[in-house]
Amino acid sequence: MTVESATFLREHARSIGALIDQNRLRSGAIRKLAVLGNHMPRQCGIATFTSDLTDALQREYDELDCFVLAMNDKGNRHAYPDRVRFSLAEADLGAYQRAADFLNASGADALSLQHEFGIFGGRAGSHVLALLRELRIPTVTTLHTILSRPDLAQRAVLDEILQRSERVVVMSEHGARILRDVYRARDARIDVIPHGIPVFPQVAASKAKLGLDKKTVIMTFGLLSPDKGIEHVIDALPAIIARHPDVVYLVLGATHPHVKEQHGETYRLLLEERAKKLGVASNIVFHNRFVGHDELVQFLSAADVYITPYLNEEQITSGTLAYAVGAGKATLSTPYHYARELLADGRGVIIPFRDGRATADAVCALLGDETARLAMQAKAASYGKAMTWPVVARSYAASFERAMTDYKSRTPSSYSPTLTMRPADLPELNLVHLRAMTDDTGLLQHATFDVPSYDDGYCVDDNARGLRAMVLAEESGAEPLSEIRSLAGRYLAFVSHAFDRSSGRFRNFLSYQRGWTERVGSEDSHGRSLWALGSLVGRSTDGPRRRAARGLFLNGLPATPAFESPRAWAYTLLGIDEYALAFGQEAEVESVRAALAQALYARFEASQSATWPWFEHSLTYCNARLSQALLTSGARLGRSDMVDAALRSLEWLLSVQRSNDGCFAPIGSNGFYVKDGHKAEFDQQPVEAGAMLSACLTARRVTGQRFWSEQARWLFYWFVGQNHRRESLYDPATGGCRDGLHAESVNENQGAESTLSFTMALLELRLAEREVALRAESEERRASSQSAMAAVSA
Repeated sequence: MTVESATFLREHARSIGALIDQNRLRSGAIRKLAVLGNHMPRQCGIATFTSDLTDALQREYDELDCFVLAMNDKGNRHAYPDRVRFSLAEADLGAYQRAADFLNASGADALSLQHEFGIFGGRAGSHVLALLRELRIPTVTTLHTILSRPDLAQRAVLDEILQRSERVVVMSEHGARILRDVYRARDARIDVIPHGIPVFPQVAASKAKLGLDKKTVIMTFGLLSPDKGIEHVIDALPAIIARHPDVVYLVLGATHPHVKEQHGETYRLLLEERAKKLGVASNIVFHNRFVGHDELVQFLSAADVYITPYLNEEQITSGTLAYAVGAGKATLSTPYHYARELLADGRGVIIPFRDGRATADAVCALLGDETARLAMQAKAASYGKAMTWPVVARSYAASFERAMTDYKSRTPSSYSPTLTMRPADLPELNLVHLRAMTDDTGLLQHATFDVPSYDDGYCVDDNARGLRAMVLAEESGAEPLSEIRSLAGRYLAFVSHAFDRSSGRFRNFLSYQRGWTERVGSEDSHGRSLWALGSLVGRSTDGPRRRAARGLFLNGLPATPAFESPRAWAYTLLGIDEYALAFGQEAEVESVRAALAQALYARFEASQSATWPWFEHSLTYCNARLSQALLTSGARLGRSDMVDAALRSLEWLLSVQRSNDGCFAPIGSNGFYVKDGHKAEFDQQPVEAGAMLSACLTARRVTGQRFWSEQARWLFYWFVGQNHRRESLYDPATGGCRDGLHAESVNENQGAESTLSFTMALLELRLAEREVALRAESEERRASSQSAMAAVSA
């Protein structure tokens, strides 16, 4: 261990120890604790940890009321003990919000969140954020996985969890270092508390009782999955048995429930077949079941050597390795982060990943040197004393109490958010109508009421919109993820089919009989396709789909400099901006951006005047996309003249689309608005509201001005009744959106363009408000920290 690491751990031990010594928990500082995570009898490491932690806390503090909110995996319900007072289906977003209400009313002093990305619903487990955003008690989060190279979704989720947690518990110094270096977490909020282990009784090895009499036992235990690397120990067995014929490799544990659900017992069968081919089947024992604590102690007592041949270097904790060290076993492990730290200073032996020969040599060296093996066992057992559950429970109690103190110091005693502080909730994503409008080919264009119209066939415009909407849906953490990904795949396939590689152009209209009705589509449809593809490239975490989308994007981009439509330029520029999220400033792509942005700016300069600051001599359709594209391009290119022109045009566009009674009133499609002419009031189209909302959110990101967020909310309300008809265009029963407002009625048809305009507006607003809330909370915490430091200095 480095000097830095040792100092870091000593500081944490000293700070936690000070609180433990005060014994404040026994005097009533914390009386009621809620724990959110998996719980036994669910079979997984988090469930075991949560059960053991709550057991230990209640043994140490008999006055503490410790209860659990348990996560249910898909399709399963478990017979929980009375301690579990609330259960959540992982994919049910509403359950997380109900859980927050339950916690706020429960009288709990704090929440202990057991975090692992895979146990919560939504993209990268984002559903848990819905609970944390509404919670009015301090949270202490235990991180069971900390990724040093997270994808965008994982980074966003963990960043927000860190912001919303008073304290964060990690089980190793390496985990703390990742939090500091990658996530910029403050040291003062991190507690390093080891993975808890039982107080192992002095049990004599009972190999005969286990059917292992006169055998030398190598052991691995835990739920079985392909990342465990068991096959590499099997590869080592022939060489081990050649020198130690009495060796038996004991693999203890059931197949992980999720692995079994998806792949059955394929991995276990492959291991058994591998053992047969190597001629070592008689030297392997598979115990295919989940064992309890007492039985596990018996098996561990019989082990001569313990090994974790895991394959994931990023792994920052392992309950099975902690158990083995605490039990005083001679231990070998591959060099994942947690093992390197736990087995340092002679407490174990590190072996290379996927190396059967090195594994055999290390095992034989231990078995052939009893003195070295006994010394290793003694060091491990001694180190494990500080990891026992009574010690760990007291450390957690100290962390909870410190979180309570910090929370109370910065939070008013009563909290009743006003509508300004907490605007009306946005609707949940509803895909019923989109699903009805989508068949095996793609997304149909039109509908009569909510009935899809086959007569009008399909268009790439709407399938590109659909693709972009599903990319945003996945990023937002919406459910059901499988359906979102299925629809996205269908729309991507349509956009791909629409591309004519011989011309380098996208076709637009496809009849229901599956025949293209034109050789080349409009410039606008080409630009929309590039925008959708750029969004997928820049925002998705699906490698194969990103590669497919990138190829289409790069093949379709060369045609755009010859386009004459300003909207086609705008859509392309928006697509380039999204694409650059993943691939930065590629020379060919950036040259197109610079050329199109300059063309759009020149169009504005040629057309604008003091009373008509616009790109053209008329306002027609999707007008706000021109301002939005110039704004985001100017910001990326460092062109303040472009940014100023874009904001000026967008402010003016807002002003001419506001009714006398304060509602959004988009330019009507029945005549539009020609300079010096009469502005058409109807028909008002959802696509205009969606474009304006999106542009305002871009302005908020570029300027940081709250005004633009407020305008985006105001624009969204147009969809749900804040319009001249005072009628909602959104259909909450199906998720569809009506096609527009007439002077005297609502157009009851629910076409794809309208539905997707609402859907994208909803998703963009959700994502933007999440980003703003997170930034505001981060600034609040920073200011609070600076105030505290100033007070200490004074």
